Amino acid sequence: MSSKNYIEVLIDGKIYTLGGMEEEAYLQKVANYINEKISLMKKQNGFLKQSADYQSVMTQLNIADDYFKAMEQVDTLEEQKEDLEKEAYSLRHELVTTQMKLDKAVRDLEEAKKKDEKRDVS
Repeated sequence: MSSKNYIEVLIDGKIYTLGGMEEEAYLQKVANYINEKISLMKKQNGFLKQSADYQSVMTQLNIADDYFKAMEQVDTLEEQKEDLEKEAYSLRHELVTTQMKLDKAVRDLEEAKKKDEKRDVS
């Protein structure tokens, strides 16, 4: 069983202690993402003139937007994966069917050759 990891991270100039079952590197990655998002928001005209609550909510909305866009992308990729799996199954089925037809044609050809050879001998 994994133990809980704790790490101090710097988010928007303040030190926070994060804890979780994830690796410290992952927790730092999450903190870095939040810092990047806050930094981008601060670059927006007029953002810093707004109240702290407004700034917080706008940052949260932008993070939620990223999340929902990522989930849409996941859904799209899962649909594409399912479509490709169906196509691969169909192609495998077609390959097996074609191989069976080829095998039958080869057997029929061999039988025809044998019949021709028997006629030529007679």
